[in-house]
Amino acid sequence: MIGALEIAANVGASAAILLAGRNSVHTWWTGIIGCALFGVLFYQSNLYADVALQGFFIVSSIVGWLQWRRGERGSELPITHASVKSLAWLVPAGVGATAAYGALLHYFTNAYAPFIDSAVLVFSVVAQLLLMRRKVENWAFWILVNTVAVPLYASRGLYLTAFLYACYWVNAIVSWLWWRRLARTAP
Repeated sequence: MIGALEIAANVGASAAILLAGRNSVHTWWTGIIGCALFGVLFYQSNLYADVALQGFFIVSSIVGWLQWRRGERGSELPITHASVKSLAWLVPAGVGATAAYGALLHYFTNAYAPFIDSAVLVFSVVAQLLLMRRKVENWAFWILVNTVAVPLYASRGLYLTAFLYACYWVNAIVSWLWWRRLARTAP
């Protein structure tokens, strides 16, 4: 059954995700609200990696908000591409962190699907860090995360959340194309 908490969390997160795709600084404060609500929802569903992820999102949203508004030299950060070098170490590091965190959850908690849940956590962190720096490639990682998250959330009975993550998957594709165009036109 879809409860009020799941609806409220999804409204906040949906607003943030749509605003991020549109390159709006308002993505950050709406994300903080949605993440706080999702933290409670995921705790109730024994998805502990997702609870930790929401805490990370809250902190990174504050930092991202400042970075997007002030950049590195006092002006707004431009949309750019991540370097091949940074992506070449991010992916294997993400796989290793997923395995390590998944093992911790598997052996020390009653977590549901600890390795899959850990993949959502780790690659969401990667995507969020790239989003904070306005890197186009963040959207490729969000596509990966959403692909894994949809069946995970559905398996826990979080059907509204699973449906919206499927919508976020589409949003990530559209946003990736939009950000690529914005990166080409950046000064």
